[in-house]
Amino acid sequence: MLLLWVAVVAVSALATPAPGAGGQRRGAVQAWPDAPNVVLVVSDSFDGRLTFYPGSQVVKLPFINFMKAHGTSFLNAYTNSPICCPSRAAMWSGLFTHLTESWNNFKGLDPNYTTWMDVMEKHGYQTQKFGKLDYTSGHHSISNRVEAWTRDVAFLLRQEGRPMVNLVPKKTKVRVMEGDWKNTDRAVNWLRQEAVNYTQPFVLYLGLNLPHPYPSPSSGENFGSSTFHTSLYWLKKVSYDAIKIPKWSPLSEMHPIDYYSSYTKNCTGKFTEKEIKDIRAFYYAMCAETDAMLGEIILALHQLDLLQKTIVIYTSDHGELAMEHRQFYKMSMYEASAHVPLLIMGPGIKTNLQVSNVVSLVDIYPTMLDLSSDPDELTNIATKFPEVTSSLDRKLRSIINYPQVSASVHRYNKEQFIKWKQSIGQNYSDVIANLRWHQDWLKEPRKYENAIDQWLKIHSDPENI
Repeated sequence: MLLLWVAVVAVSALATPAPGAGGQRRGAVQAWPDAPNVVLVVSDSFDGRLTFYPGSQVVKLPFINFMKAHGTSFLNAYTNSPICCPSRAAMWSGLFTHLTESWNNFKGLDPNYTTWMDVMEKHGYQTQKFGKLDYTSGHHSISNRVEAWTRDVAFLLRQEGRPMVNLVPKKTKVRVMEGDWKNTDRAVNWLRQEAVNYTQPFVLYLGLNLPHPYPSPSSGENFGSSTFHTSLYWLKKVSYDAIKIPKWSPLSEMHPIDYYSSYTKNCTGKFTEKEIKDIRAFYYAMCAETDAMLGEIILALHQLDLLQKTIVIYTSDHGELAMEHRQFYKMSMYEASAHVPLLIMGPGIKTNLQVSNVVSLVDIYPTMLDLSSDPDELTNIATKFPEVTSSLDRKLRSIINYPQVSASVHRYNKEQFIKWKQSIGQNYSDVIANLRWHQDWLKEPRKYENAIDQWLKIHSDPENI
């Protein structure tokens, strides 16, 4: 919805005849010089609740607060899919996930897919992209692919390293995520050296990795990203006393889906309150570093006298659980995972306005996630209100035949795994034993091979799934 809105801004500007043009335009389509520039900054794994009270009290985010004061913030903005590539595929295409068919971090848009930025460029905007994109197919590791394809198999295997923290002790270390800072510098230099001289409006995109957790090499060759990494400089921005220790359901009482997520994310072991609080503190510190990169863009626009001519948008692909519900990462429709920031400021945008309307590509989910009597989201009330549940189910089915879509996902997973297995040959078990599963797989390989064999024998009929 956000990027579709950006495209609408561009097209609306183009549809307005220039003075003296009489509404007639010949030759190539061009954007009018007085149309606003657009700068879109998209981070990874930023919990949208941090952009408004009370979450905003736990960490200092001066440039997010600047955008709140000088623009409009959406209090109920949600990702359409709480995982990197599917979310970004929808953001860049303006299509629901069941239309992009981006089911995992390997499956996104075709590389030559026409995005909103392509449309704006076609209509005369100067465009530039820096940093993380991650909306096309073919990226991420073989582990990501095999893990996604075999979700139906009746086994549990840890897919991530245990979440941990890693501190840079140097108090003056500001640029911890050097890759993101490099891309931020590139974006700023582009504004200073090129964009400032354009006679036509421009679109600038900056994609950041932060505050996504860092890779964890100690977990093995195909390691995941379970390390929350920051410096003392950024930890000073965090109010440690304001950090909430999330409530957890006992392992024996967890919903099977929650238990599966907690286990595969390697979070079923014992964690002290200090470990949990440190993980959350380090995550918030990483958010503060993200805010500073956003600030570099805002400051550059101000110094170049472009801020008053530019619509600035900040959002994220999804949130971060940071040990809520005994999980880290995302891949959940809980608030921490699904709630994203959405801040907009610039010409024509109301200042200091907070909008409570739900903004989402999939409206049904935030409707079901109201936190008034169950702020920690530990109670499943679906069975208590069968009429409401049935009504919502009918509404959802009127939008999408989700059993059919689910069956399509199951078929896709199995087909892709079979193709991969055939390409590997008889050694496929040895290959799997060296993925992130290796700790469990190596102990009882035959057990898990049999589980895969049984899964492959089941006919992928929607009635049996």
